Amino acid sequence: MFRFHPPPRVARALLPCSLIVLTGLSGCKRPTKNVGDAPGASASAGAPTGPCADYTKRICDKAGQQSQSCQAMGIAVDLMSPDTCTAALKDVDYAFKKIASEAKVCDDLTQTLCKAIGPTTQTCQMVTTQTKGFTPDRCKGMKDHLPEVIAQLQKMEEANKPLSAELQKAILEGPAASFGPEAAPVQIVEFSDFQCPYCSRAAEAVHKIKEKYGDRVHFTFRQFPLPMHQNARGAAEAALAANAQGKFWEFHDLLFKNKQQLDSTGLETQAKQAGLNVAQFKKAITDHQFAPKVDADVKLGEQVSVQGTPTMFINGARVADPTSFDAIAQQIETALKGGTKAG
Repeated sequence: MFRFHPPPRVARALLPCSLIVLTGLSGCKRPTKNVGDAPGASASAGAPTGPCADYTKRICDKAGQQSQSCQAMGIAVDLMSPDTCTAALKDVDYAFKKIASEAKVCDDLTQTLCKAIGPTTQTCQMVTTQTKGFTPDRCKGMKDHLPEVIAQLQKMEEANKPLSAELQKAILEGPAASFGPEAAPVQIVEFSDFQCPYCSRAAEAVHKIKEKYGDRVHFTFRQFPLPMHQNARGAAEAALAANAQGKFWEFHDLLFKNKQQLDSTGLETQAKQAGLNVAQFKKAITDHQFAPKVDADVKLGEQVSVQGTPTMFINGARVADPTSFDAIAQQIETALKGGTKAG
């Protein structure tokens, strides 16, 4: 058995992030610093019926399904009798006024942020959706840190833009595991982490891409092991060692299938299953032969604002949800029709 000892590296600084939100995507995120966050209420497991169901529905329709008021109703309604709910329905306007008053701070925050980043931007749309589920205290906390929040959102919006021709060329060039014709009209690049559960979902989508578009796309896989994933770095180097033996995709599939077994023993076991020359594989890992290549991929990812995995680009345009084959396929179809051109 061999042991993986990662080479010394300078620790990455925490990303300054005041607005901890997901853009509707699934993914593993790099470490972030949260400002103004507040825990939300948990919804009750029971489902109300009769007048209590009607009252809950009206509150949630008014406040938003993800709002604190709606979530709190899921708990409170369990303690309310049908007569109490009937009485509450008669005076529901009182609750509506309270909801509107509490929501004002979040509405003001949304307007301020969208004015700063552009009301028609993708990031503004995301902010508008996400703040509906924020507590008033969270919105107040974020308003106290507006410069940091706006700076982070502007960075997010910049990352949403298609890559420049220079950056697109950079992520396409250089040795990497890939499939499909190199001159294909659609060039796909994924930055991934073998320990990230969302990347395993993306891997399933990638198989479907290969089945449906294999002769029309060129797919490139790049390493982006996240620092909080203890075994991701070792798995990345191991995958490149497998690639050197012409067995990348077999090993790739095994790593994602057995993502709980990415320690040294697990990597060796999967190397055997993939049919690798294990002695050669172990030497490559022990000597960190592919550490520079992992570092180079990570650097490329940072240059194109990869802050979580999986991150995928199609002809330089960032994919909105790289875990969804339907979302990826829609973007591929657009590219095939000439909507975006390969670099």
